[in-house]
Amino acid sequence: MMGRSPWRVNGTQPELHGRVALVTGANSGLGFEAALGLAHRGAKLILPVRNPEKGQNALDRLRADCPRADVTLLPLNLASLRSVAECARAVGALTDRIDIQINNAGVMAPTRRMETEDGFELQFGVNHLGHFALSAHLRPLLEAAEGGGVLVTVASLAAGKNTIHFNDLQFRHRYSPFGAYQQSKLANLLFAQELARKAGERGWNIHSRAAHPGWAATSIVANGQASTLPKPLGLIEQTLGTAILRVMGQSAAKGAEPLLYAALAPQARDGDYYGPQGTGERRGPPGPAIVPPTARKASLAARLWDVSERLTNTAW
Repeated sequence: MMGRSPWRVNGTQPELHGRVALVTGANSGLGFEAALGLAHRGAKLILPVRNPEKGQNALDRLRADCPRADVTLLPLNLASLRSVAECARAVGALTDRIDIQINNAGVMAPTRRMETEDGFELQFGVNHLGHFALSAHLRPLLEAAEGGGVLVTVASLAAGKNTIHFNDLQFRHRYSPFGAYQQSKLANLLFAQELARKAGERGWNIHSRAAHPGWAATSIVANGQASTLPKPLGLIEQTLGTAILRVMGQSAAKGAEPLLYAALAPQARDGDYYGPQGTGERRGPPGPAIVPPTARKASLAARLWDVSERLTNTAW
């Protein structure tokens, strides 16, 4: 079996030799497994990472599993619009196109409110605004791909649990760890759908899709909620959270399958949403996901787009 993602297209794995793929958050978890699946299919990888040591460790693991992997690490801190712009320039110096981009990196539910370098609430800033700005900067490279670059935005089952709080986007007045996370994940889904609409209306050579991993056992608990608790409590939270995800959900490798499906499956459609097909979309093989009612509101997506352009000082 080639790679760790077993789904096939007409009985075979799609070949990506000569294609360029960029994945954020590939140090571990979903991002690492998605990058590994792309590498096994022959894609040339660009992996922007925040932590160089973890990035090198991921690179070593990738090459151990896929010795022929062509991988370049770049620095990227999604909590800094300056770093986002610098990363985009570095990507442009490496390649003249991006065939596949997976916006995966994320922060989940730190117990105390934190801010990005630019003063945004950390989850909204990293999960949504950082990726929004990065994608805007990389749009020319996506459009330069033959047939149009595919941009997959990773949302979450949490996207259906909240709305966009335009009166307090940064949760300055009343911070809720999971409320802010839910808002950021809904923003991811709204962005993917609005980009698909705009691309279709304006003739942009981009294919925008969204995906979620179900309940996948990754390090997001350790990097979010657990990391902001006192050490003993953080270790307990991390252990319990990971155990629940493993028992009721699925592995990171399985969780990455909907991301790869959205990027590669010929039946994947622009503006659509993909996730596991099991009960509650928590686990199972990839396929179409249910779009929550709030995410179907085109007016909400358009308003969020306009606000995001203003906050990030980017123009699509």
